Amino acid sequence: MRRGYAGAAIALTLSAVACGPKTPDYQSIWSTTPTTTTTTTRVEKPVPLSQYLQNIGVTGQQVAPGNLPDLTVSIPTPPGWSVASNPHIAPETLMISKGNKYPTARLVVFKLNGDFDPAQVIQHGNDDAQLFENFKQLDASTTPYNGFPSSMIQGSYDLDGTRLHSFNRIVIATGSPPAKQRYLVQLTITGLANEAVAQSTDIEAIMRGFVVAAK
Repeated sequence: MRRGYAGAAIALTLSAVACGPKTPDYQSIWSTTPTTTTTTTRVEKPVPLSQYLQNIGVTGQQVAPGNLPDLTVSIPTPPGWSVASNPHIAPETLMISKGNKYPTARLVVFKLNGDFDPAQVIQHGNDDAQLFENFKQLDASTTPYNGFPSSMIQGSYDLDGTRLHSFNRIVIATGSPPAKQRYLVQLTITGLANEAVAQSTDIEAIMRGFVVAAK
């Protein structure tokens, strides 16, 4: 079975906003020529984030977004969407969907252990997406999100003969004192590429309503 978006790759390995930057205009991206807006100029071969974390000795434990004592993590549920379950997804994952399969929004949180530089980790936040079949990047950024190091990428790719569009944001967040626990927070929204414009209102609502903030 092929991988899903970046969240699946990270989850498989790591299992061993009130205010934020301007959200990319989902609909306008699909109605104009693809562009890239990124703050980095990395040309190295993409390294999956899960592999990079392993290489630097960082481990993680998945935790439910609603059960964090020092960090608020949440997404809104647009009208017509509902909580979804999948036996192949960890129970700590929050997933909502509209319809039987797509579009979906998946929110995962990992409690991280180990010494690392969040700014360096986030440089690999978009690498997974670039490894997918026929990936076409539409937008990307490493602008901080609500003051936390963050990476964002969206684009389209092929999966089992279907063209999909995904928005993926990773945030390396730090909980409130005294623990100042570090977390990896990931929001992935996936839909059919040919329905991207039709679903843009709901998807933009989720993107803009994504909250990551210390308590």
